[in-house]
Amino acid sequence: MAKTIIVAIDGPAGAGKSTVARRLADRLGFLYIDTGAMYRAVALWAVRTATEFSDMHRLERLAREARIELPGRPLRVVLNGEDITELIRTQQISDGASKVSAVPAVRRALVEKQRDMAVSQSVVMEGRDIGTVVFPDAQIKIYLDAGMEVRAARRLKDIESGGAAGSLDSVIDEIRERDHRDSTRAAAPLMQAPDAVYLDSSAMRIEEVEEAILKLIRERTSNGKEVQR
Repeated sequence: MAKTIIVAIDGPAGAGKSTVARRLADRLGFLYIDTGAMYRAVALWAVRTATEFSDMHRLERLAREARIELPGRPLRVVLNGEDITELIRTQQISDGASKVSAVPAVRRALVEKQRDMAVSQSVVMEGRDIGTVVFPDAQIKIYLDAGMEVRAARRLKDIESGGAAGSLDSVIDEIRERDHRDSTRAAAPLMQAPDAVYLDSSAMRIEEVEEAILKLIRERTSNGKEVQR
């Protein structure tokens, strides 16, 4: 059996991790693991069960008991047999996911699930601690970043495309708070792995980011070939 490849993409909110990870997985035929969606799934279940985000014991139970699947192209998110792909994209669940992800026991539970997903197949995984905690031995590690205003503008575009209203200033405040929370939390804080390649996407089109990472994969692996269609 061919050796599996793990592509780990870390970085702050709005850097373009999810978009480029999905595109790479599609190009290479790898499994795309959206770790953020997994935390959102737990946050949604917490809301549905009236679980306080401060109740760490209960949140851990939810994370361990959750049956989270990420099937299909395009990716779907399934929680306990229910397709929740659209339900987890609200601002309430986004905020909840950030709080849930700061609970050490929740992170441990989901890391176990993430590692299980990558046992028998090559994966592209994005998040905030993939190269430092989840897969410290990943062959390809990228730290994808962008300027604050660029990230905020991208986030605002997503919000508006979903039919909601927002302002650039409010989104900047939201992202700044998220960055602080992610980088200062006790469990697996956001940071660049020492052996990760830093990539600033501020002035890059998504196609350029994708090609830059594909080039790195080809250089470092012998079977990082694209799917023939």
